[in-house]
Amino acid sequence: MEVRIGVRNVARELVFESAQTSEEITAAVSTALSEGSVLRLKDEKGRTVVVPAESLGYVDIGAAEVRKVGFGLS
Repeated sequence: MEVRIGVRNVARELVFESAQTSEEITAAVSTALSEGSVLRLKDEKGRTVVVPAESLGYVDIGAAEVRKVGFGLS
């Protein structure tokens, strides 16, 4: 699942692939915003992304991407 996070006053966004479901990511964002704490998400390689909730501009959760194998077009 592709996740894009916009951080206030930062020109670039954070983009990474996560093995978490969209429901898990949405719950983590909601909890971080309601508690005023930090947003913690894990990427597919096991690294942790931590963003202070007050710095969040937006969180874009993409659809799960199915990767095609081979050279043929379908």
